[in-house]
Amino acid sequence: MMQLTALANGFRVASRPMASVETVAVGLYAPTGSRYEQPDLNGIAHLFEHMVFKGAGGRSARQISELVEDVGGDLNASTDRELTAFYASLLAPDLPLGVRLLADLIQRPHFEPQHLELEKKVVLQELAEARDTASDIVFDNLQEAAFAGQPLGRPVLGSEDSIEAITADDLHAWLRTQYAPRGLLLVAAGKLEHEQLVDLAEKAFGDMPHGEISIAQRAEFVGGQTFERWKGEQAHIAVAMPAPAWGAPDAYASQLFADVVGGGTSSRLFQQLREEQGLAYSVSAGAQNFADCGMLWAYVAAHRGNAGRVHQEMERILAEAALGLEERDLQRARALAKAGMMMSLESCWGQASYLATRLLRDGRLTEPHEIVERLDRVTLDEVRDVGARMLAGPRALSSVGAKLALAA
Repeated sequence: MMQLTALANGFRVASRPMASVETVAVGLYAPTGSRYEQPDLNGIAHLFEHMVFKGAGGRSARQISELVEDVGGDLNASTDRELTAFYASLLAPDLPLGVRLLADLIQRPHFEPQHLELEKKVVLQELAEARDTASDIVFDNLQEAAFAGQPLGRPVLGSEDSIEAITADDLHAWLRTQYAPRGLLLVAAGKLEHEQLVDLAEKAFGDMPHGEISIAQRAEFVGGQTFERWKGEQAHIAVAMPAPAWGAPDAYASQLFADVVGGGTSSRLFQQLREEQGLAYSVSAGAQNFADCGMLWAYVAAHRGNAGRVHQEMERILAEAALGLEERDLQRARALAKAGMMMSLESCWGQASYLATRLLRDGRLTEPHEIVERLDRVTLDEVRDVGARMLAGPRALSSVGAKLALAA
């Protein structure tokens, strides 16, 4: 049974006990990311995530790592455009250690200037690695084209100039403005008792000052195109169009439409571009639902000599999917969505991640059977309709290795 408790300062604690395991997954989730950044500090959310591991709570980076690994655990973090998460996998008796470490990371980070300069070098290497990967470039450029001039269009990693400009004072300010307890979630799943987790959270987070929750600048899909030269035989092509926000009535329909288009090996793009025509190896599509907007995307990597043809075929397949989508397509996409969710819930991490996602998106704990029921209520007409509306919106086009033109 999922349980939720709010502390007096607004900090929320959620859990899902799992009787059949001997481990626990615990995560601290903050509803912040790159879309909350100022242009000159692009990349600070990601750099902040790195820097808290360089020293926190009186422990060095090495001491933090050794403390976790001495008990066989794992501690990590991730940052995207709207979410930053810190998480640990541990044996059940070590849950108090996990909560204490997570609290230290966001309440008592050291932010030593010499450590900051070292970690900037690490992040710049991560940025260089991404810049050497065409499939990373094409998606960053697609996001920029879709949301040009807006925080949501900027890359999570930032740029060389913005990373170099970030100071320790900037990191302290980011902590003050982005980590108010009313926005934070502590979630855990595995061999645990909810009351124990709440007690641990009260001791670790209960005295955090209230603070204010930061509000992101509203985003609008505007569309446009980008092109980047690339050495090699492959062209990477990504197209996007507006999609619903995560709380919109047709958000689930948009996800199912994306799955029909390119969500698996039976999808329209995969079957026609790879299996029937042999034009590509990598083929995929998805719907990214943000807090106030969304983006339907499709991606193909193909020989640069076939790039123009592949782009035309992508547009044709997308249009035909909206017009000719059949009940069996919907049923297959629905089955994949249900199975994917239920399979992920068989792990402690899947359960913990589910808790956080539902609280952040629904504002409450939503049982998996409710999600299944939502998926079952989506009709063929709704999926066709949302597909047609997404395709009727402005386009974003990103290509690496082949210069293409937006569809008329």
